Amino acid sequence: MKIVVIGAGFSGIIAAIRIPQRVKNVELTIYDKESGIGGTWFTNKYPGLACDIPAHCYQLTFEPNPNWSAFYAPGPEILQYLQSIVQKYKLLKYIKLRHELTGARYNSQLGKWELELLNRGTGERVVDSADLVLSSTGSLSRWRWPDIEGLGTFRGEGGLLHSAEWESDLGLDAQDPNAKNPNGKEGGEGKWKDKKVAVIGVGSSAIQIVPALQKRCGKVVNFVRGQTWIATPMASAQLLQRNPNGDNHTFTEEEKARFVNDPEYYRAFRKELEVELNSVHGATQKDHPMQLGAVKAFREMMQKKLEKKPWIADSIIPDFPVACRRLTPGPGYLEALVEPNVDFVNTPIKRITEKGIETSDGKEYEFDVIVCATGFDTSFKPPYPVLGRSSLSLSSHFTPHPRTYLSITTDSFPSLFFTLGPSSAVGSGSLLCIIERQVDYFVKVVLKVQRERIKSVEVRKEAVDDFEEYLEAYFPQTVYSQKCRSWYKMGQEEGRVSALWPGSCLHAVRALAEPRWEDYQYEYLDEDVGKDGRVNRFKWLGDGWTVNERSGEGDRAWYLEDVDYPPGTFVLSLTLKLQPD
Repeated sequence: MKIVVIGAGFSGIIAAIRIPQRVKNVELTIYDKESGIGGTWFTNKYPGLACDIPAHCYQLTFEPNPNWSAFYAPGPEILQYLQSIVQKYKLLKYIKLRHELTGARYNSQLGKWELELLNRGTGERVVDSADLVLSSTGSLSRWRWPDIEGLGTFRGEGGLLHSAEWESDLGLDAQDPNAKNPNGKEGGEGKWKDKKVAVIGVGSSAIQIVPALQKRCGKVVNFVRGQTWIATPMASAQLLQRNPNGDNHTFTEEEKARFVNDPEYYRAFRKELEVELNSVHGATQKDHPMQLGAVKAFREMMQKKLEKKPWIADSIIPDFPVACRRLTPGPGYLEALVEPNVDFVNTPIKRITEKGIETSDGKEYEFDVIVCATGFDTSFKPPYPVLGRSSLSLSSHFTPHPRTYLSITTDSFPSLFFTLGPSSAVGSGSLLCIIERQVDYFVKVVLKVQRERIKSVEVRKEAVDDFEEYLEAYFPQTVYSQKCRSWYKMGQEEGRVSALWPGSCLHAVRALAEPRWEDYQYEYLDEDVGKDGRVNRFKWLGDGWTVNERSGEGDRAWYLEDVDYPPGTFVLSLTLKLQPD
């Protein structure tokens, strides 16, 4: 069998581990358009980049990292964590970097996906095919510029930057904030000292960028058109024990040493964080006591931190529920807004000029740098043609909104599966836990296809329709359906919630645990079709022999290796020593 995975971020790396581990006789290739592994943690390099949930909850279940430097670990550490996993499991042999998918077409006759790629290193066109494809490009991989007049006219020294593509002659990226530039000139830190910088946006990236630049720049102006909740720390009990201020905590060498030397202590610490993170689902439900309590707590905290400039609190604190848009604790953001070198502007931007920004009230601001932290294309429509049965385009299939089955596949696109596709994200809980379960699900599909000699596996349209009906029934009871501009709703204030799983993180993990094979339809390999034009469903039984019996090799009593003993069973282990005659 041949499997292709698109993307070498968390999802692709998990797939690179689990597929070879559990599936024999498989050819696996993972393509990624970037020059390094890591997905969003490779491409994002803006100053202040960090994990916005506790880092000890942002790791694989089977690869604990007791050495995170901080409660909210910086982005470069997360990238290093992923790189260490790739190295440990020797995954580079499966990964082809700088290979960008430019088109995919399903060949119904062959039961294969035909792929076209661009080798970004050589410029060559690459053609490949696969029995199954796992799309793991993520929901926040295609950044976009804001729709502002004159965007390309700015001529400031540091240029126009996007948070997702931090390339500036002034340097200062998150990978090494104090490093010298490649040309050997002054390091980025010093170059920013006297600069005037505009940051457009108030999403998760802007909330991290503003405090990072406030410490380094002469002047920072944050242009904000909307409102947002800044959360109290997530999984806060352990954090508050270490830092009563509750913003972040840098672990001491003694703390990290205990994590390393006492695995049970670290496991208990990690589990306590996860339990707390998985205990706030009620806050996503309209009028739930947990939601009402969050509104009160967050408002009081924000007002207190903005006491020096109370007009900012009047502007930024929302009138929509907590978690309607993506929630972030934003350590240091509110504190930065009240610093003397930071201004907060909520007047709409009229246009970008050569020298800076003009707002709708006619006021002009001059800047050396403009940073657009303005988000991503979250339509889930691929930037290249993906054609399923009868040349149906995935983009048109996902219009006016994506249609999936349990977030992992869709009808009319056989043998194509997703991780972190539509309806995959969660408003609370562990995202990586869901990614692991999505990969586990895909591996189970692969094993079934291989075992039963299946040509194509395709979810039934009625199963997709039923999941759509469930989505429509679930979200109106949640805060996500309220009026607020959010990438959960493809950047709209109102409309379909297309990015989130319809339930809690634990709910998703349970739902994805076992495939419902009856929700799929199957085609079998053409070579197995009999004279009557049909395939006997038991063709895969072969001739009554197993491989180990026929070859005389391998374990022929494997069922004794993984015995499921009932509770209370006493297992006696005997070691027999044979003595020579």
